Amino acid sequence: MNILVTLNSNYLKPLKVMLKSLFLNNPKESFNVYIMHSSLTDKELQQIKSMLDDEGHKLYIIPMKDEYFSDAPVVMHYSKEMYYRLLAFKFLPPEVDKILYLDPDILIINSIKRLYDTELNDYLFAAAYHDRISVRRINKIRLRPYDIEAYYNSGVLLFNLKRQRETIKEKTIFDFVKKNANTLILPDQDILNALFSKSIKPVDEILYNYDPRFFNYYRIFSNGRCDMNYIIYNTSIIHFCGKQKPWKKNYSGKFHSLYKHYERIALGRPEI
Repeated sequence: MNILVTLNSNYLKPLKVMLKSLFLNNPKESFNVYIMHSSLTDKELQQIKSMLDDEGHKLYIIPMKDEYFSDAPVVMHYSKEMYYRLLAFKFLPPEVDKILYLDPDILIINSIKRLYDTELNDYLFAAAYHDRISVRRINKIRLRPYDIEAYYNSGVLLFNLKRQRETIKEKTIFDFVKKNANTLILPDQDILNALFSKSIKPVDEILYNYDPRFFNYYRIFSNGRCDMNYIIYNTSIIHFCGKQKPWKKNYSGKFHSLYKHYERIALGRPEI
């Protein structure tokens, strides 16, 4: 399986936790991990390589020129590295025709094979959207000129690279950023949805992009089916969306203990 991540040094430790959870819960799979970055040090890259070597997987580094998206807006905990995934079709090797992008703020708790094997046909991506009526309406209004049908989360994206290379123009993305720089709220996600929403194949958010902030919402609207037991045994990907992150001391959300369990496996016991 091909896995793509984009990050800077601030997300190095979460990346290690995400990768460890991926490897532990997909023991029969071999992974090629591609990292797009513009600022990681040789020492940091060597740490990741050593981890993958120990696990029997392969690492490929794709350095990005610093000027790419240098003028694009960044807000709060979002950095310019978030944009790199939008150009993955240009920089990944031409023989790679499918890849799964994963944000570092993720836990993989079950197999991702079914997601990875999703038939994309002519779709550019497969992704989940978080189906809250209020959120859906707000984003449709914000991006009204682009007539989006759903607002997909960009943290878990299955790429049809072959089709993207045939249809996506780099200039289209840069022109959109330039035109809308002052109105982008979730920048890379806004671009993804405004330009490509109708070319994204929807996948189940509870299975493949579960947002723990909405634990009670999922449980209530599923008539109790999507409880803790269901998530642990069926969900593949827990995505800690939003500003609050489970590796921070002030985090008090759901699945904190589960995250700390994988964090200890990946990073060892912290010095106190």
